[in-house]
Amino acid sequence: MKKLVLTISILLLAVPAIFADDVTFEATAPKAVVVNQQFQLKYIINTHKAREPRLPAIEGFSIIAGPFRSQQSSTQIINGQVTSSNTLVFTYTLIADKEGEYKIAGATANINGNDYTSNPVTIKVLPPDQASAAQSSARQQRGSRSNRAADPTNIPADDLFMTATLNKTKVFEQEAVLLSFKVYSAVNLTSLNGKIPDLKGFQIQEVELPHNKEWGLEHYKGRNYRTILWQQYVLFPQQSGEIEIPSATFEGTVAVQTRAYDPFDFFGGGGYVDVKKELRTPVLKLNVQKLPDGKPADFSGGVGSFKLSSSLSSDDVKANETVTLRLVISGTGNMKLIKTPEVSFPEDFEVYDPKVENKISLRNDGFSGNKVIEYLVIPRFGGEYTIPAVKFSYFDIASKQYKTLETQSYTLNVEKGKESAGGTVAAYVSKEELKLLGQDIRYIKRGDVTTAPAGSYLFASITYWLWYIVPLLLFVIYILIHHKQMRENANIAAMRTKKANKVAVKRLKVAKKLLKENKKNEFYDEILKTLWGYMSDKLSIPVSQLSKENIAAELEKKGVNEELVKELHDVLNEGEFARYAPGDAGAAMDKVYNMAIEIISKMENSIKR
Repeated sequence: MKKLVLTISILLLAVPAIFADDVTFEATAPKAVVVNQQFQLKYIINTHKAREPRLPAIEGFSIIAGPFRSQQSSTQIINGQVTSSNTLVFTYTLIADKEGEYKIAGATANINGNDYTSNPVTIKVLPPDQASAAQSSARQQRGSRSNRAADPTNIPADDLFMTATLNKTKVFEQEAVLLSFKVYSAVNLTSLNGKIPDLKGFQIQEVELPHNKEWGLEHYKGRNYRTILWQQYVLFPQQSGEIEIPSATFEGTVAVQTRAYDPFDFFGGGGYVDVKKELRTPVLKLNVQKLPDGKPADFSGGVGSFKLSSSLSSDDVKANETVTLRLVISGTGNMKLIKTPEVSFPEDFEVYDPKVENKISLRNDGFSGNKVIEYLVIPRFGGEYTIPAVKFSYFDIASKQYKTLETQSYTLNVEKGKESAGGTVAAYVSKEELKLLGQDIRYIKRGDVTTAPAGSYLFASITYWLWYIVPLLLFVIYILIHHKQMRENANIAAMRTKKANKVAVKRLKVAKKLLKENKKNEFYDEILKTLWGYMSDKLSIPVSQLSKENIAAELEKKGVNEELVKELHDVLNEGEFARYAPGDAGAAMDKVYNMAIEIISKMENSIKR
């Protein structure tokens, strides 16, 4: 009994130490506020056993209330396992005193008898709106009953607009440039859709932005706006000269509050109406310079900043054993467009096509990561061989010069192959010819011997002729089938068109699975990939060049009616913005899924005709 009590006591004393590492103490606050604006600074602790935090010295803000203490507890039972969580929140109300960027150091709190420090937070304080008194008065009047009743659809251009910007205005061919579309809003914007401009003369890669985009606060041209980065693309210019990036057109939906003009309506009355507003981005111009003269003979087409390394799987092998030469190009730039370096292997080596693997990710300044190239070779003779150094030339953006990287050379010692058990030595005279030695003496054959009757001959018999006729017929059939497949495979566009529906059905099965698992963001991504991929295959248009305009033009050529084209646009728009729409997510996902199936079925029947 004493041992049991002692064991329980030790375990109870050890519990705080066991869970000490699971304590979290987090500070949260807005990233940006306006001068004289009130906001909340919260400290969140995942246990109820904590004292009030000790705040650091705070510059640029004044504490006007707090701390307010609140706590929450929750219990979950999943697969018979019970889990519980406790949360303690200390809330302070602050007001911004002056413009600038300020850092609030971490606070300190005693939790379960131990001191912990929270993360610091950085807050940018923006100046107040600098609009004139007349403009401010006009904006206030826009919310009045009389003005809204007169024209609720009047949304000024400076209340909602979009910008298109390039992070560079002067680049070299193949140098990465970032194109960004950003929304500025002082109204209640509920949805946005638009047409991506047809960017000719570029290799285009879309930057994957977070699905749960967050609005921020930004001071722009004297006013404070809610802003969000809507889309980003990394462009690789393929030609020199001044390239124009055309204006993009977007359509926003704004929820405008309307009220009936009734002096006896004490409760405000009215409701909301959706107002459409067209947003156009400015035309941009990019100055693209040609790469300088004097390109090295082994220029890879690479533009950026790169490194080159190499390795050989073994320095000593036997004849007819494999050896792997591994090259790694690492860095940042137009990694996907780089040519594979050439290696001058000895003539008596059998060389296979290189295996190329891109381990890269897209960044604002291009693709970053590694391009791994593996050469598999087989030395056929014994001896000592030299694999010469490999050269890789590229254009360096920082120095604006061509640079040549070079690996080390390798010496490979190859031993002669072993003789076979029967005394027959297989030696390669060249890659094609095989010389067999030691066949002058044959072994005596043992076991049962099958004999044929005297006077029977195979020559000119039925069996003899069948040995010729059957293989000939099989060969003719094979040639006919092979030629048919070659003709079909040669027409890549026709094959893609033929298989478009099958590919779309496979993707829809994946989307159906995501729908059942209620994975909202992944579901909409898969639906959009299905629709765009189907149209790409069906119309033989590369995905990078797809737009709603050229899809509509191609469908018109194929005799598809305008109503069906409009229905396709509606499905694409529904899929793009349903993820951000409030309401029943499951019902919206079912609707989009059924719309996708229906439009693909209609397109399949219409285009076939």
